[in-house]
Amino acid sequence: MGFGLRLLNRFAGAPVVDKLGLRKSSEKAIYQASKLGFRTATAAARSFSAAQKLVRPARLAKNTSSGLFDLTPSEEQLMLRDAAQSFALERLRPAAAAADTACAAPADLLKESADLGIALIGISEELGGAGSERSAMTNVLVAEAMAQGDMGLAVACLAPAAVSTALSLWGNEQQQAAYLPAFTGDNSPVAALAIQEARPLFDPFLLQTQAKRVGDSFVLQGVKSLVPRAAEAELFIIAAQLEGSGPALFIVESSTPGISIEAEPAMGLRAASTARVVLKDVKIPATALMGEGSAEVYAECIQLSRIAWCALATGTAQAVLDYVIPYVNERVAFGEPISHRQSVAFSIANIGIELDGMRLLTWQAASRAERGEAFDVPAALARRLCADKGVVIGSDGVQLLGGHGFIKEHPVERWYRDLRAAGMMEGVVLV
Repeated sequence: MGFGLRLLNRFAGAPVVDKLGLRKSSEKAIYQASKLGFRTATAAARSFSAAQKLVRPARLAKNTSSGLFDLTPSEEQLMLRDAAQSFALERLRPAAAAADTACAAPADLLKESADLGIALIGISEELGGAGSERSAMTNVLVAEAMAQGDMGLAVACLAPAAVSTALSLWGNEQQQAAYLPAFTGDNSPVAALAIQEARPLFDPFLLQTQAKRVGDSFVLQGVKSLVPRAAEAELFIIAAQLEGSGPALFIVESSTPGISIEAEPAMGLRAASTARVVLKDVKIPATALMGEGSAEVYAECIQLSRIAWCALATGTAQAVLDYVIPYVNERVAFGEPISHRQSVAFSIANIGIELDGMRLLTWQAASRAERGEAFDVPAALARRLCADKGVVIGSDGVQLLGGHGFIKEHPVERWYRDLRAAGMMEGVVLV
């Protein structure tokens, strides 16, 4: 970091910089490099160690079923959803535009989000969490509520909980003892589930990131894309193609030699500070492999992540609907509100119909997951519907606002950009 900053400072001080009109861009480069470097140095400072010894993994019990098809949230779930929704609308939404421009979430909001205890829902009480039963449905309700404020900020807030949830579901007793207690303390670590790779038509079951066995260790090589808050992350769960096997999940601490971070701002989710995680000869112990490299564990991870993205898409689509209804009722053209036009009214109705379908399929998949039933088909159906209709709802929201939909004064253009991410992102969030 020091060498890079010295080089940039020497370049910025050269007279040719002013002659070429590169003064502002060079100053910005120095600022971004120093910010990234200090974040990475801070993230590398924490050391994880077992706070207690477990004789077996602490798993949450499967949710019980009455045998009736009833997706009505419990009173406790509604209280959690309402708390998350209040935080999203009162704190996240006012900060969303500035966070989108800065490609970074405000530190105070991230701290407030951590204080809500979202990560504790998926951690057993045995390890200091608040969970007694599998909570996929609760996590869906929370993710949907948070996305009503802003999807990018919601991803930034929920990313660490994906790692703690993965450790609860598939970590062995040593992994849980070493890492999960940190998520239940006052200063929980920034963490990220990194599956996405930067290539067209990305298939999470055909990874280019490789993991090779070398003695009693694994060596990782590859690049992970669109990882939220990667520059400040202290812990990653990395998906890699295990040599001689298939895709698997590995626990990787950010302080491990060979890891570098490259900023990667995208079209959407800009508030999540997405970046690339470059892995070059990253050597990790054999104990870092999760779920013994099981194909079933990896497939379940992908399915649960897709349900989470469906929840985020549903919450953002709800925000679009809640915004455009008063707009079309108050916007007057040719002497009357534009909502009196049949085409406008039908567009609003279609948004409501598709939104209810997205929510129903997402809730159904999540409820089956938490009861331990097969949920691969419901998850695939929810993913397909939310990917297709989420983008349509975002586009219709922009269209209904006319010229106002194309400018940043209104949040709908940002929601449209974020909704496009819900159909192609893998990993990052988990329920």
